[in-house]
Amino acid sequence: MQTLDQPNERTAEFYWLAFLLTGQRESGADAVIEAFAGDAPEFADAANPFFATWMQAWSRKVVISKALTAIRDELAESARQTQSKRAEKPALPPRNWSLDPGTSKIQLERALLAIDVFPRCVLLLATFEKASLDDAATLLNANRDLVRKAHAVGLRELTGNLARMQGWTSAAGSSFVITSEMQHA
Repeated sequence: MQTLDQPNERTAEFYWLAFLLTGQRESGADAVIEAFAGDAPEFADAANPFFATWMQAWSRKVVISKALTAIRDELAESARQTQSKRAEKPALPPRNWSLDPGTSKIQLERALLAIDVFPRCVLLLATFEKASLDDAATLLNANRDLVRKAHAVGLRELTGNLARMQGWTSAAGSSFVITSEMQHA
């Protein structure tokens, strides 16, 4: 029975990956459907596990390619914005901060989707999919320096987003709250 469930789990992973890349459920689903021409990928070839593993890796690459193609214009605009951004260092939680082990998939999803599309895609490719920066640059049609910058931006924003979900507030955020409370007093 487990082998029957594996393709469905993998297909669900593909849908989630495409959704996180595109930021849109419909576009993500369309990318997966287009990648497989409407058929769920089958990897359960017990006689040849190497082939099954290779097919899964190839299928992930096809889904990524289709998802990135679906948002090509948004990605290009976001890349231009990332390129023109000054190197800013937003406040981060203290070094001893760690992610709450009870963090849910939904919380991770929300934290990722709050990041602009280009840094989010770089983060997903380089960190979660373990693509090299050169491979991510090729997939995103961008230069390596921009991908490196976007990766740093994405990591900072993801860390900040997750920390805020756990109740952390930056010093700048705290002073803003104090200032607005003072104005209402």
